[in-house]
Amino acid sequence: MRRTTRRTPARRRLIVGAAALTATALVSFGLGAAPALAAVRTAPADAGWVRVGHLSPDTAAVDVRLAPADGGAAAVELDDVTYGQVSPYAALAAGDYELTMVPAGAPADTTPVVTTEVTVTAGMAGTVAAYGLNDSLQTMALGDDLTSPAAGEARIRVVSASTQVDSVDVTTTTGVAIATGAASGTATDYASVPSGPWDLVVTTPDAASYDASVTVDPGTISTLFVLDNASGGLTVLPVLDGSAAGDAPDGSLDTGGGALRDAGGAGAFTAAGTSGAGATDPITLIASFLSGFVQAAAAALR
Repeated sequence: MRRTTRRTPARRRLIVGAAALTATALVSFGLGAAPALAAVRTAPADAGWVRVGHLSPDTAAVDVRLAPADGGAAAVELDDVTYGQVSPYAALAAGDYELTMVPAGAPADTTPVVTTEVTVTAGMAGTVAAYGLNDSLQTMALGDDLTSPAAGEARIRVVSASTQVDSVDVTTTTGVAIATGAASGTATDYASVPSGPWDLVVTTPDAASYDASVTVDPGTISTLFVLDNASGGLTVLPVLDGSAAGDAPDGSLDTGGGALRDAGGAGAFTAAGTSGAGATDPITLIASFLSGFVQAAAAALR
């Protein structure tokens, strides 16, 4: 998926599983049926898919750790995750986990900027992301419906995560509404669209508008994140949630235009938690993440 754009702390528990919810309190979400992607169908019966995202524009890079809530070695460890970056999906055994984010390179006893309790539900896929400004960090919990699109089609949704505006509208240049009044910290339902290039217009309540060109391949499921850019405006960051043609939920990015660009398959995060002051086996997951993860420059979200 490609895109270009131009201007015209209380602890919380998440249950991974399909409504898009803002994690301002105890929340849960579940898919009506197990995702239809081949990798999810062939995952262990007790596994769920989770991923985590950093969507706070003034929060510095963080290190992320996801470990069993009752103790033990971390199932996922990610270093130096910056704004707009997302991890790959991790296939984790059903159960309770604690996810923490601390400033990148900080000592192990540093107070986390986010602490999250995540309950992984077998057969479900979900995303959790920290968003908002650093002094009032929040978390959003999203159910990822990875049901395969119909032949020749793709499925997309919009996640509104800008700190500049309270809500956005997203329409095609032909007038088809993709999202109407999407409040910050929420996601739209997935919509089926014909595959191919799409020209979009993101409009704010004060009538400012931003154009985005995206291309969706047939058989893909994608999320369009509306984020802040370095100039005080908005940008659209497409993230591939999954592909019917693949043998695993990629979570890969192909954002074009100088934003995050993948080098082999980056993905997204799963979290929910408290704001602080200021997959398979873990080794395979970390290696996959590091091989596909690329640092974003300050101008990446222009």
